[in-house]
Amino acid sequence: MLKRFFILCSGADEDLLSSCSEGEQTKYVGIGATVFFTAIMAFIASSYALFTVFDSIYPSVSFGIVWAFLIFNLDRFIVSTIRKRDRLWNEFLQATPRIILAMIIAIVISKPLEIKIFEKEINTVLLKEKNQLAMANKKQVSDYFKSDLEKNKSEIDSLKSQLSKKEKEVNTYYETYISEAEGTAGTKKLGKGPVFKEKIAKHDLAKKELDTLQKTNLVKIAEKEKKAKILQADLDKKITETQPIIDSFDGLMARINALGKLPWLPSFFIMLLFLAIETSPIIAKMLSPKGEYDYKLEDNETALKTHIEQNNHQRNLQKQTDASIYDKIYADIKEEKDLYEYKKKGAIELLKLQSDSYVEKQKSVM
Repeated sequence: MLKRFFILCSGADEDLLSSCSEGEQTKYVGIGATVFFTAIMAFIASSYALFTVFDSIYPSVSFGIVWAFLIFNLDRFIVSTIRKRDRLWNEFLQATPRIILAMIIAIVISKPLEIKIFEKEINTVLLKEKNQLAMANKKQVSDYFKSDLEKNKSEIDSLKSQLSKKEKEVNTYYETYISEAEGTAGTKKLGKGPVFKEKIAKHDLAKKELDTLQKTNLVKIAEKEKKAKILQADLDKKITETQPIIDSFDGLMARINALGKLPWLPSFFIMLLFLAIETSPIIAKMLSPKGEYDYKLEDNETALKTHIEQNNHQRNLQKQTDASIYDKIYADIKEEKDLYEYKKKGAIELLKLQSDSYVEKQKSVM
């Protein structure tokens, strides 16, 4: 049962191959098994590749089955259409387009499996890229809010600076009138004289101005700080909203690009492995000597070709013979007087009918 299935996979004529030796049948069983297992690998590779796109097993497996059947049909067609020639060079020229197609198929099959084999290394590369993207995104969002945040901060600093300046002024007046009262500065007279009263009046005025400024500026500072918190919350919200997009940066194209950033040699050898598997049925058939099946197949094709050529030749001869016979018959009939009189009589009747019809038509017009 398994033998018949692999022979079916090889694309060989089962009836014709059954009349060949066991060794010849075994060769085509091997070719068919290679075609079958290549399709299995194509199914695994395409299913994984589509799973990275859809994140769902059902569409991935469904498309993987379709892709496996497509690869199976292509490989089977490629192997079954190669014919053994008397010269290897002629066989190579015949197989060149099929080898190129096999190489394309091998690259397509190997790439998703390479991604799976080097998954851990690819995840490391993707993690670095995600971190870079997150930092770049944070910087971009921060730059977007930077002007508003800096303007708000400068306004808060300005209000605080005004308060600090006025507080220093009040403290200076305080130290001045205290020093005047103690006699350690100013007039250096102990007691509360006219100069003391003047200086304490300045202090009291500055203190009132400070109190008024504190009331107004502290309210403004509170509003500005509230606005700063809102701006910072908007900034954090924007970063949080864009982070899932960065976290989902691990699709098929991203993984292929990440694979390209890894050392190329291991990936290259894996591709060579799949290339060898995909082209092995073709190479095996080219390198194997012309076998019993090839001779029998060539004999059947030659016999059919000869039969068709003979039939075409016979049809051409029959056509030429019939043409010659009819030419001679019509040449003999041409001299028959009775036939001439009969055709003349018919022509006269036809001319009379045409003339009568013309006259009737003219009368209806007038």
